Order: sequence, then C-alpha cells, then structure tokens
Amino acid sequence: MSTEALETSPAPLPPEQPVTQHPASTRGPLPLALVTLLAALAPLSWGTTYLVTTDFLPAGHPLFAGLARALPAGIVALLLGRALPRGVWWFRAAVLGLLNIGFFFPLLFISAGHLPGGVAATLGAAQPLVVVFLAVAVLKEKLALWRLAWAVVGAVGVAFVVLGRSAALDAVGVAAGLAGTASMALGIVLTKKWGKPDGVRPIAVVGWQLTAGGLFLLPLTLLVEGLPGEIDARGLAGYVWLGLVGGLLAYAVWFWAIGKLPVTRASLLGFLSPLMAATLGVLVKGETFGPLQVVGLVLAFGAMLLGQLRGLRRR
Repeated sequence: MSTEALETSPAPLPPEQPVTQHPASTRGPLPLALVTLLAALAPLSWGTTYLVTTDFLPAGHPLFAGLARALPAGIVALLLGRALPRGVWWFRAAVLGLLNIGFFFPLLFISAGHLPGGVAATLGAAQPLVVVFLAVAVLKEKLALWRLAWAVVGAVGVAFVVLGRSAALDAVGVAAGLAGTASMALGIVLTKKWGKPDGVRPIAVVGWQLTAGGLFLLPLTLLVEGLPGEIDARGLAGYVWLGLVGGLLAYAVWFWAIGKLPVTRASLLGFLSPLMAATLGVLVKGETFGPLQVVGLVLAFGAMLLGQLRGLRRR
C-alpha cells in the first residue's frame, strides 16, 4: 500500500459509548394524587388559626397578629429563595401580597376575634364558590355545574359541622370574614393566572408575597393598633406556629400546588380548614358532634373527595 493511501484513508472510529442520562431527566412529574395530598397540608394548618388566635394570642391585636405571621416568614423565604422580582413582577408580587396576605391576614384575625370559630370558619368555606365564578371571569374557564355543585354541597356540609344552636353573629366579624374570603379567592385565581417567572423557585415567590403583605401591615399596625403590651411564652409559641407552619411552610406548599392543580379543584381543599377547626374544638375544648354535625362532616368530605376524584380519573 502506498504512503498516499495511508495518509488519505479515514482513521478508525472509537467504539461507541453508551449514552447515560442524568437522573433528573428521567424523573417525571409528581402524580396528581400526591400533589393533592401535599396541597391538603396547607388548609389543614390554616384550620389551627382559630384555636391559636382565641387561646394563645393576646386579644385585640389582629393587625399585629397578621404582621407577626407575615413579615418574619417573608424575610426567611426571601433568604431561601435568593431572588427579587423583575419587571412586571414587582407589580404582581405587590398585588398578590396584598390579596393573599396584607388584606387577608388581618381580616381573618378580626373575624376570628369577633365570631365563634365555627362561624368564622363557615364564612371561609364559601371561598370555593367565589373561586368558581372568578375562574370564569378571570381565567375564562367554562362554568362547570359539577364544580359548582360540589362547592355548594361542601359549604353546606361545613355549615352543618361548625354551626350550632349557640352560634352568634357579629356584624363586624361577618363583614371581615366575607371580605377576607373574597380577597383570598381573588388571590388564588390571580396566582393561577400569572404563575411564576421562569427560573424562580416557588419559595422566592412566597417570600415576595409574605414580605409585601408584611410591609403593608407594618405602618398600619404601628399607627392604628400598636404593639401588645406583653407577650407571654404561650403567645410567642402561637406567633411562631402561625408564622412558620401556617405562614411560610403552608403557603410554600399551597402556591406550588396551585401551579399544578386546576384552581377550582384546589379551592375545594379549603373545606379542610373549617373541618380541622371543628375537630380541634372536639379534641381540645371537649366539644361534641351531634347527628347534624356527622351529616355535615360526610357532606363536606364527600364534596371535597369527589371533586378531586373526577379530576384524577380524567387525568
């Protein structure tokens, strides 16, 4: 063979190496049932708010309670997320922070302070109904009668569970409860509409909202209400629970789940909050369930579960 032939002949190819995939590339999305179970942890933790407010926190300081629940948790979330809003997200974070935190927190504590826990929880159970109609107006979803039906059945069931003959109504408490319900419902729908910026961790978005709501409440608390004169160990434990568990952890899970679940289906999980409040009344305060409460419990859980199962079956 000539030297020219040797120089022009192609070099032998190296043996083909097997292609290895990064473990993250083979990881599929979480099952919808698992996302739903994780999302349920948020309303369950919020159901403890009524007991903590009445039995742990200093009375007459709803603004400070909202501030203590929002701002410290928001700062922690900002440090964990390590990202600030950009562009239009400064406006969106402020709006969501006001609706989900700045308005909702003090209204919730005002309602809990003026009404029995059961009545306040029942007003919150109207949230899925509000979400159903807001989803039509804001997200342009079609009004599905089955979603509306489960929302109505669930709300009636919660009312049976938590409303007793001794339930008392207070105009301020009712107005605050309904306003808080509407504020949170609109916040949920806008959270679903806007999603989150690409490349930003969900904990960062939670931090934006908690911080925005807390900064809104800070001057309002100092000017209108002032600080509690004394906070004992019991009150401190209540604030820590509401801030870390009912604030930071619950909202991080909730907003993450809203991005993966249909918004009206996620809102049906809100029935767990008043049911948790009623259950704690039985376990902690020695309250009892009568036949009407048992029927309501079945209706509320049935509406919540069937509202989820339809979506799981279609998926």
